[in-house]
Amino acid sequence: MSKVEEFEELRPLLFSIAYRILGSVSEAEDAVQETWLRYDGTATRPTSAKAFLSATITRISIDVLRSARVRREEYVGPWFPEPLLNDPYQDPARSAELADSVSMAALLLLERLSPAERAVFLLREVFAFGFDDIATSVGRSQDACRQLLVRARRHMHDGRPRFAADREERQELAKRFFGALQSGDISGLQHLLAADAQLVGDSGGKTPQLANAVAGARNIARLLGAVFPRLMDIDITVEPRDINGQPGAVFYDRDHRILHTMTLDILDGHIHTIRSITNPDKLHHLGPTADAWAVHDELKQARRQAN
Repeated sequence: MSKVEEFEELRPLLFSIAYRILGSVSEAEDAVQETWLRYDGTATRPTSAKAFLSATITRISIDVLRSARVRREEYVGPWFPEPLLNDPYQDPARSAELADSVSMAALLLLERLSPAERAVFLLREVFAFGFDDIATSVGRSQDACRQLLVRARRHMHDGRPRFAADREERQELAKRFFGALQSGDISGLQHLLAADAQLVGDSGGKTPQLANAVAGARNIARLLGAVFPRLMDIDITVEPRDINGQPGAVFYDRDHRILHTMTLDILDGHIHTIRSITNPDKLHHLGPTADAWAVHDELKQARRQAN
């Protein structure tokens, strides 16, 4: 097998490692490309291409994450990972861990960890690497990696709700939610939301925003029920999609350009968190993005005409 063939076979795994460390599709793709350049530039073939490439992309991703954290501290408003529609890496033996680890809730919990803790936790708990390979990847001893894993597990398990509802149940609830959203059914929306539900948005200060955060089923239902039917009136369309392994949707303008994404955290038959991403910098990888300010102005004009 040639170097190119080896690399392409492992590309899905490499991207999945990088995305979970970085929370960014674009940065993960850049890390994969840099990993290939380093692999292509090696004079000798490593004994294990998987071990070499996994270690390389982990080190690159840790370096990128350390730099990214400085930028995230200066980020305007709530910061969310870039939405991921399809995880290219599939492993039936690890399907539950892979699905859980890519959810928005899990990725935000990972932000609590240091870059090294994050890498060790993912390589061990999600991808089932041995401590010898993990130690090589993060440049620490195996004993140090075990200590990093203990700390990482404590942070993750203390804060992690497991959204373990049956897939069909989640999809049915999401279908009802987006139906009520488009029709402006405030009572229906409120019934689907947990009493302490939260609506949180990531605009990066670059687009108009419903609100940075709204709490409580009644408040969220009234806001969504008032705004989204008006968006439908100006030809905004909703495409239900799984996003980061959770029920969600992509919203498009009349020219089929992406306006924003929305994901739902579902637990015990209710929606607990709604996360909306409107920052166009986080949506470019999904396709052409809409001019959110133009949509906002059109919405205001439609309101004036209706009154």
